[in-house]
Amino acid sequence: MTLIGRTRTRGVETLTLDSPANRNALSAALVDELADTLTDCGKDGDIRAVVLTHTGTTFCAGADLRDPPHPDTLVGLLRQIVELPKPVVARVTGHVRAGGLGLLAACDIAAASDAATFAFTEVRIGVAPAVISLTLLPRTDPRALARHYLTGERFDATEAARIGLLTATGNDVDDVLAPVLDSLRKAAPQALTETKRLLTARVLETFDRDAAHLTALSARMFASADAREGMTAFLERRDPPWVL
Repeated sequence: MTLIGRTRTRGVETLTLDSPANRNALSAALVDELADTLTDCGKDGDIRAVVLTHTGTTFCAGADLRDPPHPDTLVGLLRQIVELPKPVVARVTGHVRAGGLGLLAACDIAAASDAATFAFTEVRIGVAPAVISLTLLPRTDPRALARHYLTGERFDATEAARIGLLTATGNDVDDVLAPVLDSLRKAAPQALTETKRLLTARVLETFDRDAAHLTALSARMFASADAREGMTAFLERRDPPWVL
């Protein structure tokens, strides 16, 4: 069973996260399949840009707590999106949580409908948003990110755009993205590749400097007693014992 749908329209390849049973969570299988699909897209000269979207009401619920990818594998996927020689455009019509926000921030352009919601829920289950910081810290407002990282509060698309997580929002995300995709179709492929390299240089510096440390932090936190209790409480739909 495939977890990634693929369609193409006038040189734009749309990749659809299609794992509704777990709200498109980042399972080991989904991450591997998405990475393989992106590799194919990167090699295909007929593809001008890639759109990353989803089925259902959730773009991505974060790491799959029952079948999480290894932190190194998630780092590899985020870096692959950043380094892909074609623009990657996120199309969001639903909710984005935790690790899904790192996926969103890895994309070059991101648009969401006004109904979309966002939250960094890691602290509420006893872990830290470590690996996803590789794409989030270089691209979003640090003061706003401090609040959202530390509280786990839910925020809306307007706030996501204000802090730099989104490029644009609107009632109909396809109306928002139509001129963007048409403009990408008018750009020379090599010019897009080199321009993307200019824009992602600082993000890749963060990977080179911090990936090993953040991967180790993620592994340590997920192996902690707090994380075991937090994830159990989440799966059992109850509060963990630290909730006051």
